[in-house]
Amino acid sequence: MRKFLAGAKLLASAWAAATLFTGASAHAAQPAPWEMTFQPAATDMMRQIAWFEHYTLWFIVPITLFVLALIAYCILKFRASVNSIPSRTSHNTLIEVIWTVGPVVVLLCLAIPSFQLLTAQYTPPEEAKLTIKATGNQWNWDYEYQTENTLSFNSAILADSDRAAAGKEDRGVYPRLLAVDNEMVVPVNTMTRVLVTAADVIHAFAMPSFG
Repeated sequence: MRKFLAGAKLLASAWAAATLFTGASAHAAQPAPWEMTFQPAATDMMRQIAWFEHYTLWFIVPITLFVLALIAYCILKFRASVNSIPSRTSHNTLIEVIWTVGPVVVLLCLAIPSFQLLTAQYTPPEEAKLTIKATGNQWNWDYEYQTENTLSFNSAILADSDRAAAGKEDRGVYPRLLAVDNEMVVPVNTMTRVLVTAADVIHAFAMPSFG
C-alpha cells in the first residue's frame, strides 16, 4: 500500500502541461476503423487518463473472472443432481469479513488516483491566456473568442457538396461527418480555457487526444 501511495503522489505531480492546447495537426488524431483504445495522447493529462484506464483494468479483469469462476463453481457444485440436501449454513464470519474488507481496499486503490486525476484536471498549472466560449446547437457549434476584439463564428458539419469550394476534398484529412466548414483554431503552446454551454439540448465538447 505504501508503494501504491508513492506512485499515486508521483502521478499527481505529473499534471504540469495538462491543458496546453496546440495547433499542430499532428497532435489531433482522428478515429480509425475498429479502434479499441484511446487516440495517441498529445498532453500529459491525456497520458494520465490513459494510465488510469490501464490501471483500472488490473482490477476489473481479475474481479470479473473471479466472479465468473465462482458462479460456474456454484452451478456445478451445488446443482440438485449432486447436492440434493442443501447446506443450512446461515453465516460465516471469515467470509463476511473478506467480502467487506476486500471491496473497501479495492475502492481505496481506485479512489486515491481517481480523485488526484480529477483534481489535476481542475487545477491548471497557469492562468489561461485565451478563453473561448463554445455554444452547442443542434448539429452545429458557435465559437466566441473572448479577447479585446471579440470574434465569433458558426461551425457546422461540412456538406459533401461544399468540399470542393472549401478546398477540403481529401477525406483522409477531412473525414465525412467529422469535418466542419469553419474550424476552431487556437495558438500554439498557449494555455486555453474553453467554456462549454448549450443553446438547446445537452451537448458534449471534447478533444480525445487532449483529454
